Amino acid sequence: MRIRSISSLRENDCIAKPIYNEHGQILLNKGYTLTSSMIHRLKEKGVTYVYIEDNTTKDIYVDDVITDRTRIESLEVIKDNFLTISKEMTLGKSIDMDKLSPSFSRIVTNILTEITSHKEAVSMLSNVFCYDSYVFHHSLNVTVYSLALGKKYGLNAKQLEELGLGAILHDIGKIAIPLEVLNKTDSLSDEEFRLIQEHSTIGFDILRKSHTIPLLTAHCAYQHHERMDGSGYPRGISGKDIHLYAKLIGVADVFDAVTANRVYRKARLPHEALEILFAGVNTLFEKDMVEAFAKTIAIYPVGLEVKLSDGRTAVVAKQNPELPSRPTVLVINNDEGEAVEPYELSLLEHLNVTIVSCETTLSQEVAS
Repeated sequence: MRIRSISSLRENDCIAKPIYNEHGQILLNKGYTLTSSMIHRLKEKGVTYVYIEDNTTKDIYVDDVITDRTRIESLEVIKDNFLTISKEMTLGKSIDMDKLSPSFSRIVTNILTEITSHKEAVSMLSNVFCYDSYVFHHSLNVTVYSLALGKKYGLNAKQLEELGLGAILHDIGKIAIPLEVLNKTDSLSDEEFRLIQEHSTIGFDILRKSHTIPLLTAHCAYQHHERMDGSGYPRGISGKDIHLYAKLIGVADVFDAVTANRVYRKARLPHEALEILFAGVNTLFEKDMVEAFAKTIAIYPVGLEVKLSDGRTAVVAKQNPELPSRPTVLVINNDEGEAVEPYELSLLEHLNVTIVSCETTLSQEVAS
């Protein structure tokens, strides 16, 4: 299979991986043959890319870091609990986080179990979801990225559980922010930006009153937008004053935000998002955390068409856990653009060859 940008999809292209809607239900199943009307519907849904079947890449398989079942169950719990909290806030009722915390902890345990058994670099190119459900998907993705990063960073089992709970609840304060502000396509006014910034404090206030949720979890919600140089919010603290968990979640939070499709901009590919993180090293983020994250995620996702430094065209076939930036690729065109009998090339073994760009149509679609 390979990744195809939404703009380059054609009638009769065959879906290689199920596409889920915002409720976790299958919108298009594997094997579905696309029609022009369905391609148009996917564009309206905000889909940036899909996996399609392709004879040249028929032996390429994408190994998801968490199973579809875990993703769907997790999204259901996050959505139901967040909406329950939102309703109670609207009615002026006190929020009983102690009642909800066990279900969040169960999600963290399930995700951590699957991450531990997953040996490849983490790749989670999102499928279809509606913009008003972004917070639910984002909370799940940040949890996966944070736990994978925390594991690479050397945290023990107890710390990973605390980190995961902090990650899944880091944006809980956004349930109090109006959707018309969260999903605004135009530039935010100063007042609207200040309103969004309040989600950190709101989340902290919700979580710190719980008897079953660690205070560290509340501080993850409070501090995940703080930055090393003091330029973050809500308090503008810096360096060692920011808790370790909040720093880790901050890296995962930015990465997922940049690689997600939003109403006000298209998603970027993982390697582009990673460059943004590296650009903030020692000012916004700790260098060793970004470097650890670079070794944790799949910078070039399996199925992505890439151009090599020697002019050949290839498709990423599998990850190299030792160095995700140098995957094994399936060469499909020679340096003159002519199709060749596909063959694998490990960039870990051929250090003189590098990836210089990604498929033009996809890169333009997601980077614009």
